[in-house]
Amino acid sequence: MDTPHQPVAKIELLIRNPVAEVFDAFVNPDIITKIWFNRCSGPLEMGKSVHWYWDLYNASTEIRVLALEENQRIYIEWDVGSDNPSNVEWTFEDRANKATYVSVIHSGFDSAADDVMAKVVDSTGGFALVLAAAKAYLEHGIELNIVADRF
Repeated sequence: MDTPHQPVAKIELLIRNPVAEVFDAFVNPDIITKIWFNRCSGPLEMGKSVHWYWDLYNASTEIRVLALEENQRIYIEWDVGSDNPSNVEWTFEDRANKATYVSVIHSGFDSAADDVMAKVVDSTGGFALVLAAAKAYLEHGIELNIVADRF
């Protein structure tokens, strides 16, 4: 359980698309692979584990879906089976004019680790790019390749 004193990465952005479309973009492999990672082992489903792959960087992670509330919330365990798993929560708020306010909170960092602040900063920047890429794709149909071009 997270305490108020543990560091978290928090990123928020308005995406001008209906909440059902924005939510689907984060659970549907056909869409999320145009925004974030290039392939995955399947869609997000409650209680299931999924592998996400960034082949360009020879990187991957296993995530486990802890909560999936349609058009409202996604809550996952990140880096399942690692020495330092953490949690990521997306919330989706329906706004006027068919818009969605998306909030991402990455928490559960090992606060005893020397590099905890570097991890929080890296996560904040990474999820900001993911939300920006989602906004560009969902609002304008543009694949920015922003995550692929990060390094």
